[in-house]
Amino acid sequence: MSEELDPEVVELAAKIFELARQGDAEALAAYVDAGVPANLTNDRGDSLVMLAAYHGHAEAVAALLARGAEADRANDRGQTPLAGAVFKGEDAVIKALLAGGADPSAGTPSAVDTARMFGKTDLLAQFGAN
Repeated sequence: MSEELDPEVVELAAKIFELARQGDAEALAAYVDAGVPANLTNDRGDSLVMLAAYHGHAEAVAALLARGAEADRANDRGQTPLAGAVFKGEDAVIKALLAGGADPSAGTPSAVDTARMFGKTDLLAQFGAN
């Protein structure tokens, strides 16, 4: 027996995911402060942090992490926000995630694996990896 989703809730969730993609830190913070789960995920398991990180929005990432979002929450493919930020070359996002407790060895591929794959030796050193 499947439950039908309220169309208004689905519409609100879509709006919040778009705020994460756009990096609207203030609006995201307000929604989370009002009760939206900080670890809200879409149908692919992408969290708000994942979407903000992948689109290069360090301030939004920091705001979500400050409100209890998990820095290492992997999506349905095992990818973490930190690995995505390494892939995209988003240095400010990497810094925000590490400050929020992200583990460079979490996920598949991990941020360490991604840095190795792209020859980012500076990040490998920052992650304490070879």
